[in-house]
Amino acid sequence: MFYMVVSELVRNEAAGGDREAASARLELIDSLPLIAQNDAVITLAEALVIRGPIPKQSAADALHIALAAVHGIDYLLTWNCKHLANAVQRNQIVALVESAGYACPVICTPEELMESRL
Repeated sequence: MFYMVVSELVRNEAAGGDREAASARLELIDSLPLIAQNDAVITLAEALVIRGPIPKQSAADALHIALAAVHGIDYLLTWNCKHLANAVQRNQIVALVESAGYACPVICTPEELMESRL
């Protein structure tokens, strides 16, 4: 069983784009618990950009990882395979997150997660 959460960052991203599609996305996530950004999240996200594999122009991706790690989230689901669900960068992300004292969430696409449950 999975317990889903979102961050304000996710809500902001869901609100973008086509108005009708954004409204539908926001309705789907509206009842999910919200995890908060804090100093630890910002510090880890900055480290992922400064020392890690996440480029500065994709700092929001580092925030997603940091939010999940700091809040002890087991899985970070994404369709972003450029910087998040990326096998080439995965080891660097895990090493950096763990060196900061956190367990790195499994970063994967929803399809990967569901295949693992079959």
